[in-house]
Order: sequence, then C-alpha cells, then structure tokens
Amino acid sequence: MKHFIPIALLVLCLCVLPAAAAILEVTVSGSVSELSRANNTITIVNPARYGCTYPAGGTPVCSYSPMESTFLSGTVPDTSAFSVFNPGEAVVATSLGGTGGRWITIAKLYGTAPDKTVTDIVGDPTTIDMPLAGDYSLQLAARPDCNACSGTTCTAEAANVSILDGKTLVSSGDLVPNASTTYNGRNDGSGIMVTFIKGQASSVSCSERDIMMTGPQPVSVYIVHVVPPIGYGGQAAQTPAATPSGTPLEVTMPADARPTPTKSGMLPLAAIGALALVAVIGLSRRE
Repeated sequence: MKHFIPIALLVLCLCVLPAAAAILEVTVSGSVSELSRANNTITIVNPARYGCTYPAGGTPVCSYSPMESTFLSGTVPDTSAFSVFNPGEAVVATSLGGTGGRWITIAKLYGTAPDKTVTDIVGDPTTIDMPLAGDYSLQLAARPDCNACSGTTCTAEAANVSILDGKTLVSSGDLVPNASTTYNGRNDGSGIMVTFIKGQASSVSCSERDIMMTGPQPVSVYIVHVVPPIGYGGQAAQTPAATPSGTPLEVTMPADARPTPTKSGMLPLAAIGALALVAVIGLSRRE
C-alpha cells in the first residue's frame, strides 16, 4: 500500500498540468537561395542556428552559430511567401521538428548588424525573437473554435491582433481568417499591415479542467508588412497598400485580449511536477 501512495500522488501531479508543447522549433538566419513554387519550398544558404548558453550566475548569452549544412530547404507557411521574398535577401526562419523541412515562419531582415530589424513576416511572428522595424510590435492571441479540437490544439476561429507603437497601444481587435488591418497614424511615412491567414489555439481553454497532454503546439499564419519611417536605414518609405479584406480595427482592447503565450510557457509547471515526483519517491524510500 505504501508504494501505491506515491504513484497516486504522481498521477495527481500530472493531471493538474496543462497541455505541453512537444515538437522542437529551430530558428536559423541566412540568405534566400532559391524559391520553388513547384515544390512549395524556400531554400536558405549558409544557415546559422540560434542558441543560448547559460553561464552560472549570469544572464543567458544568445547568438547565431554557423551550421555544417550549406543549404536548408523547407515548405513555406503560405504561398504569399513567393511574392514577399527574393533570392539574396537576408532572412530569419523557424522550422518545426528539426532544421528545415517545414518553415512555420520566415522573416525578412532590414538594416545592418547589430541593428537589424524585421520588415516582413510570413508565418507565426511569435517564433521570431527580433524587433519589427519602426519600433512597432504585435500582441497576438488566437481564439479557439472549441468544436474543432484535436489533442492539444483547436482551429482558431479568430485572432486578436494588437498593434503597439513603441509602448503605446494604437489598434486592437479581432480578425477572422483572411482579414487584415492597417495602421499608419504617424507622420513619418511608416506603417504596418497585418493579415491573419489561419491559425490554431491551445485546447486548454476548451476543457472543463486542465489535463496533462503532450502534443503539437499551436501554430498560426500571419502576413506582416512594415514600412519603415522615411530615412530609416537610408531608404525612403512607401505607404502600405490598402487593406485587402476586413475593416481597419478600432483602438479598443477586448476584455479577453491577452498576449500570445510563449512556446515554453509550460516548462515551469513541468519542472514543479518533476520536483514533486522526486520528493514523493524520496519519502516512499524512507518508509
């Protein structure tokens, strides 16, 4: 009986943990080498992999390190990528499940190191840890369709998109799939357009209780285009194109709006569960 108690406690610990992401995301930098509409792929040349080291008692040191591979190829998040990116352009891209194979995000870099920013994104912006040009930023939260769930993810029926100018919220509201919003309220020629193509949301909010479930993390597809301010990086600005669909969002913040959780948001809870397991096993051995 004394061995049954630790097992029961372990099950209890696991049951209170929410769904956790299980598929590796790899971010690389490089230059576009080839675009193949026939194969639905973009190839990146001279890739460098993003990683961090954690010195004892210090802050993490993150950088891009050259890889042995000369080329990495992967399918695009959306076919619009073929009209956004061109050979020779510097990009950052994130793949799911390993290096290359399937790009879930591709972002175009602007400027020179160490002040590079992003002007265009096709895919999930939450996977790219680089700032947008013009001091713009986004907060994204997909809303699940609880009638269309499978395992850890649900189809997103809409996405709340909040646009920030510096630290100031300038636009916020919901976009249904294929709807867009544009903000160009500054007098420096800059602007930003965001289109929500499709997406997924975590199934946790659709459950009556949080249940430990390991599986794919939710991934969404957006198209983001930023026009830098006039003279920013030595180039003239161009006004964003008119919104192709949907209506520009009002400057309001819905009550349920919230920033998109990071992909590693479940790790602290998982660590707590592991520590609890160790403690329980230790107590059972003393008995």
